Amino acid sequence: MADNQIDLASVFKTVSTVLSENQTKLNAADTYNQDHGDHMVEVFNLITKAIGQKKNADPADQLKYAGEQLLANPKSGSAAMYGENLLQAAQTLQGQQVTAESGLQLVQLLLGSQQATTKTPQEGGVLGSLLSTFTGGGTSEGLDAGDLLTAGMAFFQSKQQGDSTMEAAMDALIAASTAGQTPHRAESGKLVANTLLQALAAFKK
Repeated sequence: MADNQIDLASVFKTVSTVLSENQTKLNAADTYNQDHGDHMVEVFNLITKAIGQKKNADPADQLKYAGEQLLANPKSGSAAMYGENLLQAAQTLQGQQVTAESGLQLVQLLLGSQQATTKTPQEGGVLGSLLSTFTGGGTSEGLDAGDLLTAGMAFFQSKQQGDSTMEAAMDALIAASTAGQTPHRAESGKLVANTLLQALAAFKK
């Protein structure tokens, strides 16, 4: 493993731990079945286990195997969603290593941001575009009109509520992803994204 390559098993284990700590809260956020937290813990425990079983494989192969395991017998809508997103991530990241610098694209792919499939890791995809656009640093290249409207509304609403720029950008990212289609998945999606970004930043230090 290269010095700057991310240990995906370690990263996903961190996410599993955080989801376990918030399991009851996520269940309460699920007004339908009150079991979303249970499903999310199950999903990321399975992802962590699957990636660990392929620890010597390339990142894309690890992600593909984890996605296949989730889709082999999906026990929830979240399992199906993350399984499909993992397969998309595996296809997009084929032949690449996941580093702290390129990990942002993995976060977007895992959440179901389709724009991430058309951007290189260095370009940053949706979150990179949002951070650049909404902080005055550039244009919204890579976002279509629907994405920009949805994400922009979420960004400005979050900022009006007093959130930091990063928190507002995260809300915008979730709003423009498949993880943001329901309130309880949006809440767990932000938790997953924040934990992943913190774990990736830790590898950069």
